[in-house]
Amino acid sequence: MKTLIIGAHGQIGYQFCTLAAAADFPIRAMIRDAGQSEDFEKIGVETVVADLEQDFSAAFEGCDQVVFTAGSGPNTGPDKTLLVDLYGAVRSIELSEELGIGRFIMVSAMRAEQPMQAPEKLRPYMAAKYAADVLLRRSRLEYVILKPGRLTDEPPTGRITTDPEAVAHNTISRGNVAQVLLAVATNRALRHREHLLLDGGEPVETVFS
Repeated sequence: MKTLIIGAHGQIGYQFCTLAAAADFPIRAMIRDAGQSEDFEKIGVETVVADLEQDFSAAFEGCDQVVFTAGSGPNTGPDKTLLVDLYGAVRSIELSEELGIGRFIMVSAMRAEQPMQAPEKLRPYMAAKYAADVLLRRSRLEYVILKPGRLTDEPPTGRITTDPEAVAHNTISRGNVAQVLLAVATNRALRHREHLLLDGGEPVETVFS
């Protein structure tokens, strides 16, 4: 069986796919544009063309786990946040239940449960994450919800913390989030868990062993 990666061409998603391919972990990358397939052929990852704003149920065939790391991006308006970060996530959870997917890994956001405390521009995004997380918790799926802090493009260190009191910052590199995703995706014993994620001093493999 395979793990379906929704948001595979995003900054976290592609780094995760690269790590998964290197580890011989079977995945399928869901992409919106067939032209993106070349990027995945280079790293030996299977792709399926599907769009979160349309019917994408066929992408789940033969998969037993989903990683949702899709996002509308910082340069889009609330309309795309509604369609991708909210509807796309909700529909992915619903389809996973309908199609018998065993486990769902959600990349959410730190403090998603307090959307009105976020900067005004980020409130629709945080509200979407909050709603999707609530639905996932109430679903029949085994799940892991990951809540990274502010994302950076710093090189990955492979070291994180899940305790915000342990560090004096609120950031984590996208590369470190990708490493966490691989550790969680390959450890099926982790279920019904939620973790804050920040750059820190603990090896990823130790935290999620």
